[in-house]
Amino acid sequence: MKAGNTTDLNRKKRNLFIVLSGIFLTNALLAEILGVKIFSAESTLGFEPAQIKLFGDFVLDFNLTAGVIIWPIVFVTTDIINEYFGKKGVRRISFLTALFILYSFFVIYAVTKLAPAEFWLNVNTPDPDGNNFDINYAYSVIFQQGLGIIIGSLTAFLIGQFLDVLVFQHLRKYTGSGKIWLRATGSTLVSQLIDSFVVLWIAFYLFGNWSMTQVLSVGVINYIYKGGLAILLTPLLYVAHYFIDQYLGKENSELVTEEAAGQGFF
Repeated sequence: MKAGNTTDLNRKKRNLFIVLSGIFLTNALLAEILGVKIFSAESTLGFEPAQIKLFGDFVLDFNLTAGVIIWPIVFVTTDIINEYFGKKGVRRISFLTALFILYSFFVIYAVTKLAPAEFWLNVNTPDPDGNNFDINYAYSVIFQQGLGIIIGSLTAFLIGQFLDVLVFQHLRKYTGSGKIWLRATGSTLVSQLIDSFVVLWIAFYLFGNWSMTQVLSVGVINYIYKGGLAILLTPLLYVAHYFIDQYLGKENSELVTEEAAGQGFF
């Protein structure tokens, strides 16, 4: 490859990595911050709780952490980065994102400790129903995530990313450049099986007051949602590949993906 072409390809690769990293980091950070809320899918859609009884006292409702709504974007972006930049690219952005998440938690915690302005408290009470409302308390409860949630979130995030890379690269050894859907979906299903339960177990069981039944119930639903959406979003991978191939050029795109695959399984 000529020097001019090499310089142009490197510039495009750098721009592509910046864009993908921005999408990845933004959605991962938002998912971690939003994840403190547990919402009912049935109530949101206007249905009664499912109350599916499994294994005696184990009751399954469609309760999910709010963060899972945008986690599928992180899955898709991870697989695209893995395809074009290999495990080194995913590892780089994963550790960087983990540091930004940790930084964000500390900043948010510090902000919740600031003394509230008296007029801000007054103009936000009472609530629409006429009840006394302490907006500073609500603000702190929502944003001041505990140590358990921070440790659980970061641990699950890094384990999930590590597994996703390993499974993706392992499957690529057998699929070659084809069957993107297999390695992308397969890596997501394996990594999120662990991620869905680790974060809840650490944050709400070890450091919180949840029972193991509640951890299993929410974890199962989170995993079903993540796995199902990962399968449904598979076409987006092909759309992303199409536009990236157009941007890099078909021949250059093949060179980049082969170079990424050449980084090996470990």
